[in-house]
Amino acid sequence: MRAQLVPLDGETPVDLAKEMTLIGRQEDCDLRLDHKSVSKMHCVLVKTDGLILIRDLGSTNGTRVNGTRIRRAALLPNDKLSVANFHFRVLFGAALAADQNEHTQRIDLKDVQPIAAVPDMMLDSGGDHPHVEIQQNALPDQYSEEKKN
Repeated sequence: MRAQLVPLDGETPVDLAKEMTLIGRQEDCDLRLDHKSVSKMHCVLVKTDGLILIRDLGSTNGTRVNGTRIRRAALLPNDKLSVANFHFRVLFGAALAADQNEHTQRIDLKDVQPIAAVPDMMLDSGGDHPHVEIQQNALPDQYSEEKKN
């Protein structure tokens, strides 16, 4: 199962490549967070059965999931994980696939002009579907600010 920790401060996402990931300040941790608020061995993440389990290893400043301090918990996609003062969004499964596909694509006018030049009849791929005329909504888009008595 592919999983990522996406830092909320915009830094590069961290792939959780191993089945068990040790997070802490110590040099031999899998994810090293070099800050005094992080314990030497802070917490451990374990990927299992479509879930990610987390266990705090007795850290001083704690591990939080969605704002709640935990000793152990099961992480779900899009949960917020806080390790001391480091905050991550947990992505795996369908949430990770959706995040990978959400990109803005820039299209230049010159690329759109050939498509726009095609007559309307050519754009309808389902010949059996009639074209429906767009009608103006009778209700206003905005209501005026009227003083109430």
